[in-house]
Amino acid sequence: MAWELLFTSDIGLMSLVVIVGVVVIGAVMGKMYSNKMDEESGQR
Repeated sequence: MAWELLFTSDIGLMSLVVIVGVVVIGAVMGKMYSNKMDEESGQR
C-alpha cells in the first residue's frame, strides 16, 4: 500500500524526488568536505 502510493501518486513521486535529491546532495557535500580535509591536512 505505502510503496504503491509512493510510486504512483503525484505526492508520492514528489516525495521520492525530494528524498533522492537530499541523499545525492549529502553525498556530494560529504565528498567535497572529505577532499577539502585531505587537501588541508597535506599542507601542514
